[in-house]
Amino acid sequence: MSDPDRTRDEGSPDDHSAASGSDWRERSGTSVRTDGGTEAEGPDAVALDPWGSSTVSDYRKLFDQFGIESFDEVLPEVPEPHYLMRRGVIFGHRDYRPVARAMREGEPFAALSGFMPTGDPHIGHKLVFDEIIWHQERGGDAYGLIADLEAHSARGLTWEEIDEHARNYVLSLLALGFDPEDGELYRQSENRDVQDLAFELGAEANFSELQAIYDFDGETDVSHMQSVVTQMADILYPQLDGPKPTVIPVGPDQDPHMRLARDLAARMGYFGVTRAYASFEVDDAERELLGAAHEALQADRSADERVRCEAAADWIEAEIAPDDVRQRTVEKLRAAGKEPLRPRTRFLDRNATDEAFEALIEAVEGEKRVYDEHVDAFDMDREAATELAREIAIDHGGYGFRAPSSIYHRFMTGLTGGKMSSSIPASHISLLDDPEDGYDKVKSATTGGRSTAEEQREKGGKADECPVYELYAYLLAGDDDEFAKEVYDECVGGERLCGGCKEQAAELMESFLEDHQEKRAEWEAKLDELDIDLDSDRKR
Repeated sequence: MSDPDRTRDEGSPDDHSAASGSDWRERSGTSVRTDGGTEAEGPDAVALDPWGSSTVSDYRKLFDQFGIESFDEVLPEVPEPHYLMRRGVIFGHRDYRPVARAMREGEPFAALSGFMPTGDPHIGHKLVFDEIIWHQERGGDAYGLIADLEAHSARGLTWEEIDEHARNYVLSLLALGFDPEDGELYRQSENRDVQDLAFELGAEANFSELQAIYDFDGETDVSHMQSVVTQMADILYPQLDGPKPTVIPVGPDQDPHMRLARDLAARMGYFGVTRAYASFEVDDAERELLGAAHEALQADRSADERVRCEAAADWIEAEIAPDDVRQRTVEKLRAAGKEPLRPRTRFLDRNATDEAFEALIEAVEGEKRVYDEHVDAFDMDREAATELAREIAIDHGGYGFRAPSSIYHRFMTGLTGGKMSSSIPASHISLLDDPEDGYDKVKSATTGGRSTAEEQREKGGKADECPVYELYAYLLAGDDDEFAKEVYDECVGGERLCGGCKEQAAELMESFLEDHQEKRAEWEAKLDELDIDLDSDRKR
């Protein structure tokens, strides 16, 4: 590992860091890897902690372990994607397609993300700022929130400290292009609608659930737990005036919040909508077996000839290896006997009033079966059923929330290697740093260079393991893909040496900070005109 404070000759490359950097994806034939160089809980496990300093060792594990989808799969559906999307910095998503569709079709959608004011905003935070602003520029309702209740409860900051940091976050967000007239800025502690919604959401969550998700224990204070529910309210807040696709740009360590928010959005609904095959209730694993049995058996029958539950039980026993799921499914099928096994869409009564349930029954067209706690529709697909359920809920006083979407960006590697951290000044560049200090930090950064200039020219640099190349890909190249590619190709081709590369990056960083801070100063003069109180009157 190189010494970031050591002075090097202009033509001599630095030693490479253990941390990895951005790639140029398929354009340069490389693979994406930005992992901070450490493992989390062993080689096959990833720990996601919203309040920790988690570093993801392999982003691909998130696809299998947590159900995050690769952003590459949805990228072709995004109109004029942001360069962070094009370059693979935004690497994953949950259910982003409804947001992409809304953008393409000019329909309402929203983007929201929060900032816990525990320190100065730095270039890692700029990723989230840019993602919110980009969605706003494409017609989305944009929300920037200050998570001051979380900062006070989870980190123990005083309100005076929170006020100072909140002001700095807001100024940087505005300086980077957020339009406050076309978006909303707020503090958790000042937003009564958020707090009221948090109270309602709290009725759908319990301590055991928070304990399982966040590893809370008997020492966790109530305010910390309350701040979690408040964050759930933040995530759903853009839909209080009506359901719409909503995206939350975050780092992967925040995914526990997204999973809980999606669950709570469903629980707050009057109705659940699912696929079903018979009158009895099943879980997801049992439903998968029923679907397989129906598909196999119906293939040998005419469209008018029904598959019976008892026949499905026989097929499962013959074709599926014994386990608990098979046993449960067969028992339910045997109990149903000669009942037809037919695909249908099921409306489950979760929180509906009697009036709403009756309205739903009336609204379902075509063949249907009505039970005490659910309605089966045989001529309606799931998407249409979901929209109908939402309309009925809203008409009868419910929320009708859509499950919020999320996109995930890679952690920036620290300038000294490892994860970029606010607590390690040399590892990051604050958006408040003096431009000359920003220049010096880049000049002192570790790189993915070889041991000597000769070796660098012969073998090429390791751009994929270089924090300085990350600066180009994530920030300094801006929207200029050709420039980012040129830096990459020259590095790996041995034409670009680390001294000159860092000098260019340092100059660009200095220029960026000068411009950013000029715009911050312009907004500071107008800050009092905004509809957000940055001076708390709270006592602690």
